[in-house]
Amino acid sequence: MIDFKNISVSENNGIFTITIERPGALNALNWDTIEELGQAIEKISNHLVNVKGVVLTGSGEKAFAAGADLKRFPELGEEGGIQLSRQGNEVFNRFENAPFPVIAAINGFALGGGLELAMACHLRIASKNAKFGQPEAKLGLTPGYAATQRLPRYIGKSQALYLLLTGEMINANRALELGLVNEVVEQEELLKRCEEILEVTGTMAPMAIEEIIKCVNAYYDPRADGFETEVKAFGKCMDSEDLQEGVNAFLEKRRPEFKGR
Repeated sequence: MIDFKNISVSENNGIFTITIERPGALNALNWDTIEELGQAIEKISNHLVNVKGVVLTGSGEKAFAAGADLKRFPELGEEGGIQLSRQGNEVFNRFENAPFPVIAAINGFALGGGLELAMACHLRIASKNAKFGQPEAKLGLTPGYAATQRLPRYIGKSQALYLLLTGEMINANRALELGLVNEVVEQEELLKRCEEILEVTGTMAPMAIEEIIKCVNAYYDPRADGFETEVKAFGKCMDSEDLQEGVNAFLEKRRPEFKGR
């Protein structure tokens, strides 16, 4: 694995943990950090056979990622802003389209770009002290990393507009009520709970997991036919060795040994 400056990557039994390592800046996302995140998820994806999934979190107990690093924003201008947004979206899309589950372990503030990064993950588990918000309008900005697109998917148009237009910060329990996060746990249980989920999904057929992620993402892609994507995914899995193994294991009342093919 590459040596990174702003993040760290570790692996245990097929579960990779990516940690944003900028606690002094509440793990704010400058461009170098976003670029490293993209490199890390791409590198992990190249080891697909041995990957159960990824846990993405922030260092310390205060912040998952408290927004973007704003220092250079005033000098970017329109074209610079467009480029920054497109580059960030491309990296975040790598997390959303990863062929294995990616869980955001939200251990504190997830604001602005930090919440947008968490929303690009497949699942979100929050500690009880987590806080969420999209405060960009307070700074004279719109969100740049797809909050206006992903937030309505999770909590609906009306609630999404309320948070985006008011910049209000909500706690973990409110995020759970809205459907923004999947679970809320004690801080000390956060990483363990994420690993437990990936141990469960890691017992499933890798091809099936990958195709399910593709199918669900296709539902939200205006360029894709989600129904046709599912039809083709079903056929692809039906022709796989894993399907044969899964059926045989079921009939023989044993645990399947999937190979991802």
